Amino acid sequence: MAANALVVAAHRRHCVVDLDAGGTVACLLKGRAIALACGDRVEVARDAAHRGEAVVVGVAPRSSLFYRSDAFREKLIAANVTQVIGVVAPDVAVDEELLNRWIVAAEIEGCRFVLALNKSDLPDAARFAGRFAPYAALGYDVVRVCALGDVGELAPLVQDERSVLIGQSGMGKSTLINALSPGAAARVGAVSSALRAGRHTTSAATLYRLPGARGFIVDSPGMKVFGLAHCAPEAIARGFVELRDLAPRCRFGDCRHDREPGCAVQAAVAQGRVAPQRVALLQSLLAEAAFARTAR
Repeated sequence: MAANALVVAAHRRHCVVDLDAGGTVACLLKGRAIALACGDRVEVARDAAHRGEAVVVGVAPRSSLFYRSDAFREKLIAANVTQVIGVVAPDVAVDEELLNRWIVAAEIEGCRFVLALNKSDLPDAARFAGRFAPYAALGYDVVRVCALGDVGELAPLVQDERSVLIGQSGMGKSTLINALSPGAAARVGAVSSALRAGRHTTSAATLYRLPGARGFIVDSPGMKVFGLAHCAPEAIARGFVELRDLAPRCRFGDCRHDREPGCAVQAAVAQGRVAPQRVALLQSLLAEAAFARTAR
């Protein structure tokens, strides 16, 4: 008999699930039609052909899928999330193009984006926070937290949400997870044991339940790149909130917002109403997606 479950970790054809009826088990994904991600809802059953081991026999439709891709490969991060939390800190050089790619990816999947400024106890934290005022002006929540002390501004934002935490290495994501989900250390042990992976490191995404809430939070590996080659050009353009009303005003319907005459976006850049680096990122993402379509 099949049982419903939630994927909490996945590695190639193996995954770990929390059964709705209770308990955590390791499973095998039969076939190669689909890859699993943390947050996927699945059906599992015992398979006599695999010595009674648990196998995934069904995957429910996804409401969202947060992942990165280039022309040749893709990396799933989390499924069915409602919120993406980007984490930055003053003691690690922040790649703002990478940050903006996370924002666009969240918008494309219909997810809320929150920017968490971690390590707010450091001396330079106040000046560092001022750097991110433009993101608040775009409508995104920007909160200051200290993973080792105070997460009061972030905790209410994750209640009953299905969130994924993303950031560069060294930003303190795992420590922040421990502050938000006191059972995180136990989860690491359970996942490592179930996958027989030995010492667990954040080399793959892992899902954690939030205490007293219906939501969860997914910790993802630190990453240096985040491509969106899988996205259609119109979806990429919609990912830039400040351009949604401007783009339809361009003279040409296929305007690339570069040097075309009558471009409403470039006019807004000249007037200081739109950040030029955001428009440059749009053009880069469109070029990457176009290359991926020809390379496949």
